[in-house]
Amino acid sequence: MNRAILAVSLWLLSPLSLAGTFEFQGQAIADNGDTLYTEHHRMQGECRAGVFQPTKHRVEYRDPDTSDTFANKELAFERSALMPVVDFSQPRFNERMDIRYREEKQVRIDWQTPEGGRERYSVGIPETLVVDSGFDHLIRQQWQRLNQGDKAEFRFLGPTRGDHFGFVAEPVSRSEINAHLVVRLRPTSLMLRVLVDPIVLGYNEQGALTHYQGLTNIRQNADTNYTATIRYQVDRYPDCPLLP
Repeated sequence: MNRAILAVSLWLLSPLSLAGTFEFQGQAIADNGDTLYTEHHRMQGECRAGVFQPTKHRVEYRDPDTSDTFANKELAFERSALMPVVDFSQPRFNERMDIRYREEKQVRIDWQTPEGGRERYSVGIPETLVVDSGFDHLIRQQWQRLNQGDKAEFRFLGPTRGDHFGFVAEPVSRSEINAHLVVRLRPTSLMLRVLVDPIVLGYNEQGALTHYQGLTNIRQNADTNYTATIRYQVDRYPDCPLLP
């Protein structure tokens, strides 16, 4: 075997190799049918045991009329796919959210609020903590269980509250969502269920997000975030599968 063939063979057998880029975009739609904004996602990653694992994820939020970017999010999956480092900014509200990790036991939150204040929190890390878009990767990790009709419980970080809360992901049937798998994320606390509406997600057979219904992280004004339906389409899949 010559050196070139040997090198290719070793690369193919390696449990860790480059997986390229996963690109998709979303259109956020209001109840009246108006497009509120668009999302443009670029996720880089690696193949680990034959499955795509993210390393970095950039999101640009754009005005639907001018295509100008009005908000940005940078995620780095140094710790795990469920708990990314987050740097999220909405300059038109002078808001910035920074989420990082202190050693193994704490999440550090640094929030520059729209009112001009600054909030800092240190939150303990429970088992199965999900941060920001980590919920998307949780669904893929629990893919078989959810497709069999079972639930998956987790703790979700509420960074503006400086705490985490019990949630459950459960498969549901929604006629208005044409997807291979539809999942509802809802609080487990009865009191929180009164205050927080569920989020509904749709996924295709490849494990890519196709629908999002619920409260978004984009501000309508200084006091309120948009509630929207976001429809996603994939522009480019990575070189290895999204699902185990």
